Amino acid sequence: MGTTFATASSWAFQPALRRAAPVLPVLVLIALIGLPPLSDGRVTPADAASGLVVLWAVVRTVRQARRPLTRTAAVVFGLPVIGVAVAATGAPHAGDGLVGLIRYLQIFVLVPVAILVLLRDRRDVRLVAWSLIALAVWEGAIGVHQYLTGTGALYAGTFVRAVGTFGPTEVMGMATVVASGVVAATGLALGAPTRRQRIAATVVALALLLPLTVSFSRGSWIATAATCGAQLLLAGVRRAVKAFAAAVAAAVVLVGGFGVGTTMLQQRLDSITQVADAPDQSVLDRYSLWAAAVDMWRDRPVTGVGLRGFPEYRDGHAPLSVNSASDTGGAGHGYYREPFLSPHDMYLEVLSEQGLLGMVTVVGSWLALLVCALGGLLRTRGARHGRDCALIACGLLLWHLVDFLYADTGGAITVLVAVEFGLAAWCAVGFGAHAGTATPSEAGPR
Repeated sequence: MGTTFATASSWAFQPALRRAAPVLPVLVLIALIGLPPLSDGRVTPADAASGLVVLWAVVRTVRQARRPLTRTAAVVFGLPVIGVAVAATGAPHAGDGLVGLIRYLQIFVLVPVAILVLLRDRRDVRLVAWSLIALAVWEGAIGVHQYLTGTGALYAGTFVRAVGTFGPTEVMGMATVVASGVVAATGLALGAPTRRQRIAATVVALALLLPLTVSFSRGSWIATAATCGAQLLLAGVRRAVKAFAAAVAAAVVLVGGFGVGTTMLQQRLDSITQVADAPDQSVLDRYSLWAAAVDMWRDRPVTGVGLRGFPEYRDGHAPLSVNSASDTGGAGHGYYREPFLSPHDMYLEVLSEQGLLGMVTVVGSWLALLVCALGGLLRTRGARHGRDCALIACGLLLWHLVDFLYADTGGAITVLVAVEFGLAAWCAVGFGAHAGTATPSEAGPR
């Protein structure tokens, strides 16, 4: 009897496994994002896995003997190659230029294209979205535990900052993962094909607000609020009002019931509105780094100072009052001085290191991707299928484009950026660009 049941279960499991096989490397890649670097260098297990994902996409494309990209996709992902390649030749050190070239191509070209090729339909997109949510729940649970037990990263003299498995040197890591989970869950809550999925996604999105709050990341709060607000408005004003009421209720529970509204949190919230009148030292340092980046661009307006050139020229353009590093520690690590190697603004990093050519090619490709993704989303209006996937893809891309205003890529989290740009590409220039039409695999019962 037991043998018969096991055999039946195995036969039932095999078709699902075979169907998910093309995107399994992507799911493994997502699961590896929170692991620490392999060595003293900055290469992480997720970086190594991203190379395997690209290789897997090439193998599948060759086996299927089909053209992997449309002309629009080729243009959108070909543009960054031009700007980055030119900037690599002007790098202060040839080795840094090569490393920077590889990194940019990994994040904004190779991995997104591989994701675009491997995603076949909306079931794959939802599977990847739930994987992102699962990672967010895991990291968020660790972060909340760090906050409650005082074992997190150093913040305002106490070890309460939730950083998950990323450690104090990547304080934005957990916040980015959790925010991505909130955005993905919001998209599913607004348009998933089944009521069970919509309810589950709503519950998870509200629950993830707690670890996002105790990350003390002002940038993640702003980007998440802006993105989820945009998702809600795109889904309909009536839904937006209901969701806003639910978010207010969740905030009341967090502050009143769980005591999240500490003095430190209140000070962090207040600092968002004080960036002009009475900014804290971290904001002053960021202003100085931004000014230094603009000054570098003025010196070399067309091609910039070269890839990874910002640290080389920083001290010659920044005011003497700026700190060269920030103090960090906790979460299982000792005291450490984290140097400022970028202007903490992705757009200004591109401007200073790649000049106007980089702004046109690299940033231009991001904006083109956003415009095309929004077009794919608009085509789902009134459609029975694909609304949730388009909301997820557009939301994740929009989150990063807002977050880039006061953050940049770096560390293990860069692979997550690449995966989410790939999801956006599916909606913008892949199958999702025609998301109002159901595929044969989706037309059947669910």
